[in-house]
Order: sequence, then C-alpha cells, then structure tokens
Amino acid sequence: MKLAAASATAYFAKPDPAHSGLLIYGQDAMRVALRRQQVIKALVGENGEEEMRLTRIAAADLRKDPAAVLDGMKAQGFFPGHRVVFVEDATDTVAPLLEAALKDWQAGDASLVVVAGSLNARSKLRKLFEAGRTTMSIGIYDDPPSRGEVDKSLSDAGLTNISPDAMAGLLALSRDLDPGDFSQTVEKLSLYKIGDDQPLSVSDLMACAPATSEAGIDDAVNLMADGEAHDLAMMLKRLSGQGVNPTTLCIIASRHFRTLHAAASDNQGPDAALSRARPPVFGPRKDRMVRQARRLGVARLEKALSELMDTDLALRSSQQAPAMALLERTFIRIAMLCRK
Repeated sequence: MKLAAASATAYFAKPDPAHSGLLIYGQDAMRVALRRQQVIKALVGENGEEEMRLTRIAAADLRKDPAAVLDGMKAQGFFPGHRVVFVEDATDTVAPLLEAALKDWQAGDASLVVVAGSLNARSKLRKLFEAGRTTMSIGIYDDPPSRGEVDKSLSDAGLTNISPDAMAGLLALSRDLDPGDFSQTVEKLSLYKIGDDQPLSVSDLMACAPATSEAGIDDAVNLMADGEAHDLAMMLKRLSGQGVNPTTLCIIASRHFRTLHAAASDNQGPDAALSRARPPVFGPRKDRMVRQARRLGVARLEKALSELMDTDLALRSSQQAPAMALLERTFIRIAMLCRK
C-alpha cells in the first residue's frame, strides 16, 4: 500500500506492528533518516537496540548472505517486545531477496523496515511494497513540515509554553532549515529552557537558532543601511582581513536592499511584507529591517540598488581596480545616502 501526506505522517508516529514491511525512500538522506528513526523507535521503543530487538543489515551484504533478512525476521530474542529488521541503502537489485523474505513472513515475526534513495514509479522495490496487503511504501519529499509536525516535535521536546511571536519564528525556521538542523535547534531550545517556566520567547529562539557564516556580512550590510559610515569602514576592513569575497558581499547587500525595497513598496506596510518574506525574517532582525524600510523609502532604496548593480557588474568584469576597494567606496556612498 502507498501512503502519502497526512496518512504517512500519522503512520510514522504510530506504525502498525501487524504489518510485515515498510519502505521509506527519498532523495534527501537526512529527511529519510529522521523518518526511519521515528518509525523504528515507535516499533521497538527506547531500548530496542540495547535489547537486541533491532537487526541492521546493509543491502550490499545481502548479496553475500541472501538469507540474512529472513533469518533476522524469524529469530527469537531474549527480551520480550516487537522486533525490527532494518535494511539500509537498498536498491532494486535486492528486491527479489526481500520479496522472498516477505512471502515467508508470519504474525509474530519481526517487521521489515527498508530505506532507499530516490526511486521512480517503475522501481521493483516500490512495486513490491505498494502491491502487498501488509506492506507500506512511503516517499519522502522536500516539502516543509506541516504545523502539526512542528507542534509534535516541540511537544516531544517538552516545549509547550511558547509565545505567539516565537511560534511564528519556529514555523519560519522549519521551512528554512534542513530537518536535521531544525531538530537540533528544537533540542537545543529544550535544554536552554530547563528550569525556566517563562514562555519561550523570540530572544530564546534567537539565542539558540543556528549561526550562519554570513553573520559578519549581515552586520556590515545593516551598518550601511543604517548610515553608520565610520563603523562600516572598520567592519569592511575586518571582513577583508578574513578573506571575504567582495562579490559575495555585494550579492548579499543587494538581496538585503531588494527585500527592503519590496517591504517599502508593499501596500500593507513593511511589517506585513517582511512577515511573508523568504527566507524568513523575524525577531529583532525584522524590527530593524522594518525601521530601515520606513526610514529610507522607495526612492533611496532604488538608488542604492542601482549603485549595487553597477558595482556587481564591475566586479564581474575585467576591470583593473582592486575589488575590495571598489566595493568599499560603493558601500560608503550608500551609507552616506542612507544617513541623509
């Protein structure tokens, strides 16, 4: 049977131990791994691996030992509880071996959990698990998690007292971060709030959100938009010493000013525009950008964008001027424009 969307999410949370097998496949290895961990934990519990109720088999090893899956499914352990045989990195070449094991499966045998990469509709593995009455096939795609999935992740981590602004930021992060990074952020927040009865705030979220390599560049861009020419010059020298590429600086600055321009041009105001922005903007950063958009206005932002576009073209051309010096002059000119 093939499951998708909400049905798949519910099945991962509470898989049926009476089913003989489950295939999880997808291009994103991290998303697949997280779902595999969730479903195996639901089947064997927290101590399943310690109690030897989980058998791991690499698909490549099945060529040397074709009976390994069936033996694992029929084996009886010392500890009571459900058992799982997990086959990783499966391809269509092992489909006949898995089919033979599933045909001999009986109630009380271990469940078979198989993980594979991207599989097309003609895949033998997909056809095997989709056609069976007691087997399930679930494809994992790059869709952002639903509100329900985010709520469950937070609840599992013990985070239930969350302010509305912080929840909006968490939902934005769930769409912007990889599943593994978001899971780590939730775990970090859980540890951060131990012994703290206050609602999870935006400040807490900002303290635990992943730091980006663009943090110093963002500081420089904000100094420019705020008209802080003197501090900007010092920041650019520091970034130059760190080996930051001038073209990268120019691209990020252009992205920032395009976002400000869209916010300043929005009929509903900068605050509403930035709430819809991608990548997400929230917390103190959003407040700062709202102030910048309102203070600078459309005309000055268009002028700044024109300067940045000309500089970007010059940096990519065969011009002989030092790239960092060229960029620094542009940034200072825009900072002076923004200070007026």
